[in-house]
Amino acid sequence: MTPGPSANPPLLPMMAVPGVLPEGPGWSYEMKWDGVRVIADVDADGCRLWSRNGRDITGGYPELAGLSGQRLLLDGEIVTLDETGAPSFGLLQRRMHVRDPRQLVHLITEVPVSVRLFDVLAVDGRSLLEATYDDRRGLLESLDLDDPFWELPPTWTDGPQALAVSGDTGLEGVVAKRRASRYLAGKRSSDWVKVKHILTRDVILCGWHPGEGNRSGSIGSLYCGSYDESGDLVLIGKVGSGLDFTTLQVLLAELADLEIAKPPFTASTIPPADRRRAHWLDPILVAEVAYSGWGADGRLRHPVWRGLRLDIDPASVTH
Repeated sequence: MTPGPSANPPLLPMMAVPGVLPEGPGWSYEMKWDGVRVIADVDADGCRLWSRNGRDITGGYPELAGLSGQRLLLDGEIVTLDETGAPSFGLLQRRMHVRDPRQLVHLITEVPVSVRLFDVLAVDGRSLLEATYDDRRGLLESLDLDDPFWELPPTWTDGPQALAVSGDTGLEGVVAKRRASRYLAGKRSSDWVKVKHILTRDVILCGWHPGEGNRSGSIGSLYCGSYDESGDLVLIGKVGSGLDFTTLQVLLAELADLEIAKPPFTASTIPPADRRRAHWLDPILVAEVAYSGWGADGRLRHPVWRGLRLDIDPASVTH
């Protein structure tokens, strides 16, 4: 069966902006889930799953494609939980790139996934994009989704309390949503504000530096870039922390066919010793890193690897 009615993504999701916690009766608060954003197109035969950059990812999550019934367009986050019950993006990495049914037979049990829902965008072909967040949320709560892989977490009316709960339960933070807001498909809007306990950001992989010692013959660190206001790709740091042996093996395989002769940004920003040894990459892969802030030199401070983000368009990775 090919689930879902459409061979093209119905829309791209609305995105939040980072910021400080907004407070007041005009806001609602949801937990921020550390996973993969998904738009689900549901009908009587099943559902088709789309990533935030419009890729069909249904084949990677066959247990989720069984949701069926009323024609719906849903927005949520695919997560996998660690032993403490908190979402683990690291564990989810094991599922994100696998499409081989033979491998998935084992991974479905070893790395179980589920979806945390937070929006409904259409019902029976009727668009809800112009409806308010409150109206969409009320309709979402009225739906009878009889499927154990799909869950609807609660919302909060007290922002500081929601943020404290997210920290106590090992979550990333919260997303504050303006209750009167429309759904702006494919856009990033201040009507949604994400507030995190730790700083994370997307980076473009621009090259790698060979390792030494126990990383000899492998990757020591990765050059990270993003696009500035002029549309130029610039170096914003190097990440080496958080790369375990398994991750290094995966990365070497992913990067093997992406090598180019020259750095994809201004070479003068690279120390001469690095320039002689570096392996430069076509800047088409995105990763996520955690970091403690920005240095005076415009580079990330203490970046730590979190994982590849094949669901993100590198053109959207900006300062």
